[in-house]
Amino acid sequence: MNRSVLRSAPFCTALLLVMWLVGAASGTLRHGPGGGLAAAVGIGQWPQRWWTPLTSALYCPDLTGYVVATLAVVALVAPMERRIGTLRTAAVWLALQVVAVPLGVLVLASAPSVPGWWIPAPDGPTMVGPAPAAIGLALAGSAVLAPLWRRRLRLVLVVALVMLVLYAGRPVDLVAFVAGLAGLALGRLLRRGDPPAAGPPTRPEVRVQLALTVAACAVGPLVATLIARPSGPLAPLRYIVLALPPELADVNAACGDPELIDQCHTMLAQLRDATGLGSLLLSILPAALLLLAAEGLRRGRRFALRLAVVTNLALAGLGALAFDLVLRLDDSALPPEAPAETVSVVAAVAQPLLVAGLLLASRGSFPLVPALSRRRALWLLGAGAAAAAAVAYLVGGYVLRHQFDPAPTLGQLLADLPLRFLPIGYLDLFSPAFVPRGALAQVLHGWIGTAAWLALLTGIARSYFGDEPEQAGGDAARARRLLVEHGGDSLSYMLTWRGNSYWFSDDGRAVLAYRLISSVALTLGGPVGDPAARAAAMQGYSRYCLERGWTPCFYGITEPCADPLRDNGWGLVQVAEETVLPLPGLAFRGRRWQDVRTALNRASREGIEARWYRFSEAPPEIAAQVRTISDAWVVAKGLPEMGFTLGGLDELHDDEVRCLVAVDQDGRVHAVTSWLPVYRQGRVVGWTLDMMRRRPDGFNGVMELLIASAALRCQEEGAEFLSLSGAPLARRDAPPPSGLAHLLHRLGGTLEPMYGFRSLLAFKAKFQPEYRPLLLAYPDPAALPTICNAVTRAYLPRLTPAQGLRLLRQALRAAGPARRPPAPAGADPTAAGA
Repeated sequence: MNRSVLRSAPFCTALLLVMWLVGAASGTLRHGPGGGLAAAVGIGQWPQRWWTPLTSALYCPDLTGYVVATLAVVALVAPMERRIGTLRTAAVWLALQVVAVPLGVLVLASAPSVPGWWIPAPDGPTMVGPAPAAIGLALAGSAVLAPLWRRRLRLVLVVALVMLVLYAGRPVDLVAFVAGLAGLALGRLLRRGDPPAAGPPTRPEVRVQLALTVAACAVGPLVATLIARPSGPLAPLRYIVLALPPELADVNAACGDPELIDQCHTMLAQLRDATGLGSLLLSILPAALLLLAAEGLRRGRRFALRLAVVTNLALAGLGALAFDLVLRLDDSALPPEAPAETVSVVAAVAQPLLVAGLLLASRGSFPLVPALSRRRALWLLGAGAAAAAAVAYLVGGYVLRHQFDPAPTLGQLLADLPLRFLPIGYLDLFSPAFVPRGALAQVLHGWIGTAAWLALLTGIARSYFGDEPEQAGGDAARARRLLVEHGGDSLSYMLTWRGNSYWFSDDGRAVLAYRLISSVALTLGGPVGDPAARAAAMQGYSRYCLERGWTPCFYGITEPCADPLRDNGWGLVQVAEETVLPLPGLAFRGRRWQDVRTALNRASREGIEARWYRFSEAPPEIAAQVRTISDAWVVAKGLPEMGFTLGGLDELHDDEVRCLVAVDQDGRVHAVTSWLPVYRQGRVVGWTLDMMRRRPDGFNGVMELLIASAALRCQEEGAEFLSLSGAPLARRDAPPPSGLAHLLHRLGGTLEPMYGFRSLLAFKAKFQPEYRPLLLAYPDPAALPTICNAVTRAYLPRLTPAQGLRLLRQALRAAGPARRPPAPAGADPTAAGA
């Protein structure tokens, strides 16, 4: 743990230190306490010795238990300690350890007398470790969280506890479950006043809850498989969801009984097939289908709903057949064995049916279907992969028939073909007609079905991503009309750039430009249109995204635009600093304008002037030099040119964009800038600096010349301001000492040698601008990693692997101890593009 954890969570740190020191001193880290020590410190049958509830928390059964307990304490106790304080954390944990844990042991001691009870009573003292009380503490502390996080934390922990009890069924799992329930009850004491109102779950929350349930149904059998002797009523599902080959002991038992010779041959064939990776991948197919369906459910996909329902119904049917459910329910045929086995079988079959019913009851929360082209591609991929696999197996099997024992006929290969698509564990009902012997035959036999399924699963996963919204042909023109008529902020003209999608409010009074990247709908600035309709437009856009399983994210918005989002609980973080130069009364007089006046005077002496052009109408020799300067800048950097809010040559071809170049008496271009119009009520009220490029050997001060000339010219035309745009990942003031803003500040420092964001901001300070923060607004902190990925891909859409490696090397070099200081202010103001 780092120093911040040591300072902010002293109880968590002390608890872990004591646990590991006690384990090391007693020599119990590898195998846990035994003999007399276990009897002295472990929690046993009721009534308890007064100290064992505490001492049993400091020991774990083995090294794995110590590691799991440590992770649980760090993940659950440390955040809650920072939230509710050290004293209350210690008090709650001790209360749970002293009261709830013994209560769980009491339930363990008394419940085995209940018919059908599945968790055995411990046969000796139990080492529960600190994890059960840590789980109870997290559930207790959830009472002080915001409604969204309270609901999520409780959902995840309760589902995990129920999963462990039903699938693993160990005594410690029941103790943790009881501690969790006690924590929920104890949470009422931690609240100060009434809790924030929590309304009914929204549609996205319903999707998350159902997705988590389906994912638990896939992970639970895996947990039961990893545990040595699971006793949960749903543990038998591990044979269905994870269709693994038979165990060697079962094979030996079958082969040792002459009456089971056919079953012996089948199981031997299963073991032989299980040696390859392809067969192993196919054996986890049901779990993979459930996990893939869970991700689709989270995104609101109708196809994922159907996939989850069909998979669960299939699992229920297979379980009923594999466990002879009908025979077990027949009282006359029921063997005189413990009723817990029948209860377990019934539960294992009922659980998929219940999940399927729950999904069907909530089918209205999954309205999204992929575009027709994607649906066709999915079906073609699935059918094509299956057909190709069938042809390859039949042709390859017949060509390699002498590598099978016995050599199969074409008819036998055709009869065996459907079995190649089934997991190994499902083949015990079929006696193999032939088995592969040669290496090529084994590859063909083990990989054909796996390859077809992998192709289909890949197609399903692709249908979840990149489902671009359908755009009407006139959307871009319609958005431009709203921009000109009503206006927006200084970055709003960027909505006219290629690559944007558009969302219009129902009344058509506002529009938002966005880009859909990895399920993140990333806006380019705030809404454009009628100012009275903008706040409602942001709410409508957010609902539109959430209904489609997207994460809405407003990027580069101003403080006034962010205020309604802040009031609704959105998170905000500064991502750039915009510099605005007011034009009324501007005069480059006084000492603080010395650098600007020097650049203007030197340009006048050397015969360099600033000329305005529409790039499409610029003289060919000027346009050619602008292209050469821009291309040379990109090549010299050796890094990808950034996009999204940073324009380039493509954006210069818009006739509404003004191009200002510095040209000497010989017609040589020294630098170029581009300026985007800012509209309000149908007229241009300002201009925004976009592209900045300079010739490497151009005269010093050329950028000061161009910006000052632009300011004087626009002032004459009656413009109100110039925006020098924003410097990404740069800010004047120090960020908070922790959190996302701090991480972005460090990232800006790492990228400074490559892109010069901070140098650019320092250069713009020469013009005495007003500073306005540009913000990123997000609805859910859990989506921040995905949002960061989307922003990165938006700025670097054409990042090649070679450029990515070079960028990584330079970033690592810049982050090292020998990092060079940033370039001095104004040394290369084009380093960051714009």
